[in-house]
Amino acid sequence: MIYTLTLNPALDYFLSFDSFVEGNLNIPKETYKLPGGKGINVSKILKNFDTISTCLGFIGGFTGEFIKTTLTNEGLNTNFFYINEDTRINIKINNNGLESEIAGTSPTISNENLEELFNFLKNNLKENDILALSGSVPSSIKSSIYADIIDIIPKGVKVILDTRGLPFDIALKKGVFLIKPNKDEINEFFQANFSTNEELIEAGKKLQILGAQNVLISLGSKGSIFIADNDIFISGVPEGTLISSNGSGDSMIGGFIYGLNNNFSLKECYKIGIASGSATAFSKGLATFDTMKNLLKDIKILKL
Repeated sequence: MIYTLTLNPALDYFLSFDSFVEGNLNIPKETYKLPGGKGINVSKILKNFDTISTCLGFIGGFTGEFIKTTLTNEGLNTNFFYINEDTRINIKINNNGLESEIAGTSPTISNENLEELFNFLKNNLKENDILALSGSVPSSIKSSIYADIIDIIPKGVKVILDTRGLPFDIALKKGVFLIKPNKDEINEFFQANFSTNEELIEAGKKLQILGAQNVLISLGSKGSIFIADNDIFISGVPEGTLISSNGSGDSMIGGFIYGLNNNFSLKECYKIGIASGSATAFSKGLATFDTMKNLLKDIKILKL
């Protein structure tokens, strides 16, 4: 089974303007609302690829109900845990192509809420399951939350960790199957200013020593680097018109998990991850299986 955990989901409210003027009344030309959260995006990609996963996380209030109802109507499996406060709302503004975001305040997660989550994980996860731990940690939860989760689940679960800061630092030491930092996150972690591929590869190898079995480094429009167990791969991105980078990193993870779930080689998982992330970047919304598959032929991977 595949599980995705989003500790800090949101109702994402998108507004598009031809010209947003600060201090004035602004009327958007288009608005829409979507369930937001890195783990949720991973599960959406898997659903688009006809692969079953279960969304885990904390929700509350009318915004939480919107998230659950929307995902259920889209055919996703969910097992959310209810909290007393409303799930946050994120405002995402597109001002004639310039993207800005206002992040909502995270709700309070109680110890009782956490106990519900821990009990579920202990009673349901089994060896060879895949668990994606994605996104930020609400301020009401200890920074060790991801590490605590790794401690209580079976050792054979493949953990994919996609977060940053102290929660990442602590969880990494527990040992994880895959991490997906970008260049900025690597520099933040090492308090450095790596810029060349050679420097980033050396940093990735250090992350392996610290606890990551595989390291997937996202370089945005410049491609990516994948440091597997014993191999190093590098790739650019396929040609296409960028529409929105929102969700492309989560799509990359979703594509990688799809390959992993189908017992593909790590190189092939990497290739599908690239195609998935790129297909999302070139689409209004997340990648579909067809948009992902159409890009596979254009992806060239070099083994170093």
